Amino acid sequence: MADDGMLSWDESVFRDEHVFEVDYLPETFHHRENQLDGLQYALRPAVRGSRPLNAMVRGPPGTGKTTAIQKLFAELDGRRGVRTVRVNCQVDSTRYAVFSRIFEAIFEYEPPASGISFKSLFEQITDHLTDEDEVLTVCLDDVNYLFYEGEASETLYSLLRAHETHAGAKVGVLLVSSDLDLDVVAELDSRVQSVFRPEEVFFPAYGESEVVDILDERVRRGFREGVVGPTVLDRVAELTAGTGDLRVGIDLLRRAGLHAEGRASERVEAEDVETAYEKSRHVHLSRRVRGLTDSERALLRVVAEYDGDRAGDVYEAFHDETDLGYTRYSEIVNKLDRVGLIEATYTTVEGRGRSRELSLAYDADAVRDRLD
Repeated sequence: MADDGMLSWDESVFRDEHVFEVDYLPETFHHRENQLDGLQYALRPAVRGSRPLNAMVRGPPGTGKTTAIQKLFAELDGRRGVRTVRVNCQVDSTRYAVFSRIFEAIFEYEPPASGISFKSLFEQITDHLTDEDEVLTVCLDDVNYLFYEGEASETLYSLLRAHETHAGAKVGVLLVSSDLDLDVVAELDSRVQSVFRPEEVFFPAYGESEVVDILDERVRRGFREGVVGPTVLDRVAELTAGTGDLRVGIDLLRRAGLHAEGRASERVEAEDVETAYEKSRHVHLSRRVRGLTDSERALLRVVAEYDGDRAGDVYEAFHDETDLGYTRYSEIVNKLDRVGLIEATYTTVEGRGRSRELSLAYDADAVRDRLD
């Protein structure tokens, strides 16, 4: 790098920028030994050709749940007779969509978008498992979205009862949820509860010293030597620990690095971190908005405009924009409330009884920026 502390046109503060991407899988995984042991205990039978134990994986966002699953699945994928599939339920939030992802993982092509029944899709999957004597482990990541859409019980019932309809089919299920207010087992149908008796694995929020350890490794792998000093790293860790989400810190490091490059500086300074934090602190918001349908985005946009108004007033504006009825509107309100994008609170209105008021859970400008 240049001697005057300024970058030339072809220089970068990054050694490997991919280290700060959401799909990066770290070689070492700190401070989650107990959780990995619990998951290995549940998955171990699959290596012996038996059905794995079911598991319920819970914890706040950004605490390593998905990374732990990905690392263990990567190890299992090299074993003969073991098949693993991770489904992102924020994207695939119906039973048919979940089984389409399983089908795609097994056969390496997508099923037809139409013209094939669920029964046919299911039978092709289970026939393959029995013919090839494979053990299937399915991870339903962000399973809370299946509950929001009312699809969880039917999806789990099909997976957990596969061995009854197809003798020899061996299927285990890992459920991953970041919604700590959702009691997954209690919300399932009684017929599913009777067979879904999961091992519980909890991922607590990282402490600040743990955040420093993890982010320090990302710094050493992702930045050139000397770019991020101890004081800057400590500030990033402090901000990250305040949110409880490691992804905020990882995103913050990347944005601070880009901001330093924008100043043509060889080093990330405190000003880069503070400026970048304005965007990084909304990692949750960005992720949740990306998973919304067009009608859900339309309602969120209306709530941003009518922030704090009664639900009936919001509905009229929403109906004018989408032509959707009140039943669908109410379903979307409930979902946006449960995913933490809006707050629907009941108030007493004189002469009209109880009414809901809808308000944003985030700054309105931040929401609009991510909807545009």
